[in-house]
Amino acid sequence: MGFWELLALAVGLSMDAFAVSVCKGLAMKKADWRGMAICGGWFGGFQALMPLAGFLLGSLLAEAITAVDHWIAFLLLAVIGVNMLREAFSREEEEEGSVADLSVRTMFTMAVATSIDALAVGISLAMAGGVNILGAVILIGVTTFALSAVGVKVGSVFGSRFEKKAEAMGGVILIALGVKILLEHLGVL
Repeated sequence: MGFWELLALAVGLSMDAFAVSVCKGLAMKKADWRGMAICGGWFGGFQALMPLAGFLLGSLLAEAITAVDHWIAFLLLAVIGVNMLREAFSREEEEEGSVADLSVRTMFTMAVATSIDALAVGISLAMAGGVNILGAVILIGVTTFALSAVGVKVGSVFGSRFEKKAEAMGGVILIALGVKILLEHLGVL
C-alpha cells in the first residue's frame, strides 16, 4: 500500500473523530488551542494505537487465513464504511452540554468509540501485507490529530452542517479501499 492510499485511509479513519470534534467545537462556541490540542491528542493517539493493535492481532492470525485474507480485508472495510454511512445519515443530535466536556472520562470514551474501526483496519492491513505499519500508524495518528484539531475550530466557526458529510465521506473512502484490496488480490487491478 503506497503513501497516497495510506493517506486516504488515514483521512477516512479520521472522519469519525473529525465529526465528533466539530460537535465539540460547536458546543464550545469559541475554540481555543487547549481544546483543539486535547481533542487532537486523544483522537490522534487512539487512531494510531488501535491499528497497531489490530495489525499485531492480524499478524498472529495471518498464517491461518492467508487464502481468504483479501475477502476479510474487504468485508471489514466494507462493514465499517457502510456503518459510517448509516450513522452519518441517521445520527440524532447530541445534547450540547455533554458534547463540550473535555474530561478524561469523556475523551477516553469518545476516543475509543471513534477508533474501533481503526482496530479492524489494522487487522485488514496485516492481511493485505506489504504495509509499513510504523509509517501507517504515524500517518494515521498525525492525520487524525490535525483533522480533529481543525474540526474543533470548524465546529466553532461554521456549526454542525459538515458533520454528517464528513462521516459519510469517511465511509465512502473505507469502502473504496476495501474494494481496491479485493480487486488487487483477484487480479483485476
